[in-house]
Amino acid sequence: MSDDHTHVQEFFSARAAHWDERFPDDGPVYAAAVSELGLREGDRVLDAGCGTGRALPPLREAVGPSGVVIGADLTPAMLQAAVRAGRDRSGRLVLADVARLPLLPRSLDAVFAAGLVAHLPDPGANLRELARAVRPGGILALFHPIGRAALAARQGRRITPDDLRARDNLGPLLSASGWRMTSYTDEDTRFLALAERCP
Repeated sequence: MSDDHTHVQEFFSARAAHWDERFPDDGPVYAAAVSELGLREGDRVLDAGCGTGRALPPLREAVGPSGVVIGADLTPAMLQAAVRAGRDRSGRLVLADVARLPLLPRSLDAVFAAGLVAHLPDPGANLRELARAVRPGGILALFHPIGRAALAARQGRRITPDDLRARDNLGPLLSASGWRMTSYTDEDTRFLALAERCP
């Protein structure tokens, strides 16, 4: 998601059509993560790096018909897959880079970001951009449907000390980017870090 988006777009474009088939059982864990945001009727929420839009239906359910749900992704093929799955009925899909969101400052109540952090070329600046779009006291959820160790095993690698999602790395990164981490969960079945937008 840097200025040269070729690598990210190629990676996800090649996998978009069958993405949901590869991970067919993720729905409940997405819904459970969304429920922890504490969204209310009428809230405005962004699914940053929404992919095929798996979080959009539970986000819509959480904010109700008066709320605003936006799914932003850098890869057109992923957004097309979201439309084929009918998830565009749950939120507005936008082709956008999270490094330069087409949103007004403080226009959101929350951001949900599944699997996004690993694809950010400048995590500090990118998290600051998310903070710019969220009102003070708003929520950021950094999520993955499996934990760090399980993901590393799936990818045939080991967790290293510089893993961005490690609590000791993520907490200071969030603090320097306008967020305060409020909870952290890293289990085989999910990763979820919640942060509050600082005043």
